[in-house]
Amino acid sequence: MEYAAHPFWMQVYCPAHEQDGTPRCSSCDRVEPRDTRYLSLDDGRKLCLECLESAIMDTDECQPLYLEMQGFYKSMNMEVDPQIPLLLVERQALNEAMEGETNGHHHSYETRGLCLSERRSVPTVMQRARIGAGNQFIDMVTKPYKLVRSCNVTAILILYGLPRLLTGSILAHEMMHAWLRLEGYPNLSPEVEEGICEVLAHMWLNSEIEASSANDVSSALSPSSSSPSTSKKGKWSDFEIQLGKFFKHQIRTDPSKAYGEGFWLGNEAVEKHGLRKTLDHIRLTGTYPL
Repeated sequence: MEYAAHPFWMQVYCPAHEQDGTPRCSSCDRVEPRDTRYLSLDDGRKLCLECLESAIMDTDECQPLYLEMQGFYKSMNMEVDPQIPLLLVERQALNEAMEGETNGHHHSYETRGLCLSERRSVPTVMQRARIGAGNQFIDMVTKPYKLVRSCNVTAILILYGLPRLLTGSILAHEMMHAWLRLEGYPNLSPEVEEGICEVLAHMWLNSEIEASSANDVSSALSPSSSSPSTSKKGKWSDFEIQLGKFFKHQIRTDPSKAYGEGFWLGNEAVEKHGLRKTLDHIRLTGTYPL
């Protein structure tokens, strides 16, 4: 009998499951096992129980991560206006907001994040749903949020219901779009702009995974040791560490020219010249330094 294996998780399954509608987790991409029921979000996405443990489900719940990301950018002398709202939204609201916008975090079949520059009203998720019959999320509360234009960026939108590490990598990506706009960078090719945004997402994931190891060591040495302010507090599960590595793997193996090739060119430039010199060269020439 033929079997297929996931390229990262090495989960073995029958190839027929790729065509027969067997659910996959929309975050970690693993196929639903026979003895497990994935949860259903209202937009049709499936969420495995492990990804659910760290999923960020509403706008208020995402604000601590936003503050951490502000600190991450500030540590590199790249401040982003903290007044720019971060909103978690449903898939439909994100797709509608995408009309007329060119910058978004496109992941193969859907957009997961967007840096907005328009004034509009956006329905944002204000209260997390609860799990009802049939492992279906129900009773989610949304509320219109009116965006005002005080600068070139009116809001950052991210799809709700994603694990913390995926939400954070998308946020790091979209905040880089915001920073480039606010700093007055010229119109850049997709390979340069999306590529450097992916470099920042990859850098943040690296910092989180490294901090998780430091947290484990400090917890073992002293229970009262404090962990870095820009990382998750406390001990990480083995799955969450692997999940972070999987999201890095997705960035590094993206087959698209803008995101995949753009990342590799940008990452090579940053490793060779440093982030600041790379950004200065992009501002002057619109290209990566060689």
